[in-house]
Amino acid sequence: MKNNSNVEHKKNKPLEGQYANCFQIGQNEFEFVLDFGQSYDEDGKETFHTRIICNPYSANILLKLLQKSVKEHEEMFGDIEDD
Repeated sequence: MKNNSNVEHKKNKPLEGQYANCFQIGQNEFEFVLDFGQSYDEDGKETFHTRIICNPYSANILLKLLQKSVKEHEEMFGDIEDD
């Protein structure tokens, strides 16, 4: 897994944040497609705003980073309950 402590962002272009509480994932032999969106309507309608496409290797790195982060979060704040 890569160490992200040496990451530099383009100067003059700050990262844009988007809140997401719903997700979709698609895949084929060569890539994973990760869609991020929001669901607030009473009818449960989801609106997707961001799509990330990555290769399987990068998707696996993302999985490991998320697992590590969730574990650290639960150690600090307690278990995250599933719905």
